[in-house]
Amino acid sequence: MIKALLTAITLSCICRLPAQEKLFLVFEFMRVDNEQELIYMETEDFWEKIHEQRVKNGDIFGWDLWRLQPGGEDQGYQYLTVNLYDDKVKMMSGAGDVEKALKDAYPDLSEEELYEKFNQTGKSRDLAVRLYLERLAQTENTFEMPLGTVAAIDMMKAEPGKYWEYEKAEKEVFKPMHQRSVNNGSKGNWSFFRILVPSGSDNYASHITVNMFKDYNHMYNTDSPPGPELSADEQKAVRDGIDARDMKYTYMATLIRKVR
Repeated sequence: MIKALLTAITLSCICRLPAQEKLFLVFEFMRVDNEQELIYMETEDFWEKIHEQRVKNGDIFGWDLWRLQPGGEDQGYQYLTVNLYDDKVKMMSGAGDVEKALKDAYPDLSEEELYEKFNQTGKSRDLAVRLYLERLAQTENTFEMPLGTVAAIDMMKAEPGKYWEYEKAEKEVFKPMHQRSVNNGSKGNWSFFRILVPSGSDNYASHITVNMFKDYNHMYNTDSPPGPELSADEQKAVRDGIDARDMKYTYMATLIRKVR
C-alpha cells in the first residue's frame, strides 16, 4: 500500500554549493487555505524527517521550506518548498529510494499510520506549480542562509528573441553589481536561475533571480555605498539588459525550515 502511495503522491518538497559547481533545484509552490495552516505545518514536520534521510542517502543535496508574502488566498501561493540536487539527471528522474528514506525516518509507524500521514499530505495543500531550475550564476560569498533569511524571488521572462541576450546581461552586467553589494555587506547573496521545465513561449517566466538578506532589517535598513560611475557603454549595457526581460512578479520569502 505504501509503495503505491509513494508512486502516486509527489514529494513536496539556496545556496551553499560553491558558485562554480552545478546546482539544480525543484521549486514547488504550495497553495494552503487559511484553515489548513496548522495541518500543513504538521505535514511538513512529517516530511522534514524523510528529507533528512534523503540527504543522508545522497538522494538530494538539501531541502528548504519558505513562507511567501503577500501570500493572500487570492494572491497566488503561500509556501514554497525547494529540493536541491547536484545532478540534472537525478533531479529530472526523481532518483533515489524514497521508501527506504521513509522506513529509516519512521521505523516504528504501522502501515495504517503511514497511510494516514500520506492521506493528510494531499488534504493539507494544493501543489499548484512545479519548476525545474538550473543555477547559472551566483555571487561569491560566505552567506550561511540561516533560518529567518529573507529572499526576494523575482520571476523574469526574457523578451522574444532576447533569451540569450538577457542571460548574458545577468551574468556579465548585473552580477558584478550584486557582487559589490555582497562585498559591502548590504546583501547576503544573489543567484540567477534558468527554468528548464516547463519551457516555451506560453510560460509565465523563463528565469528567476533571488536576492537574499539575513532578515528584513538587513534588507531595508542597510545603506549601500554608491557604486562606481558607469561609462556610457556600461549604462547602455544596463538599459539593454533591463529591456531584454519583463519582471513578472516578486515574492518575498522567509526561510522557516532547512535540511542540509
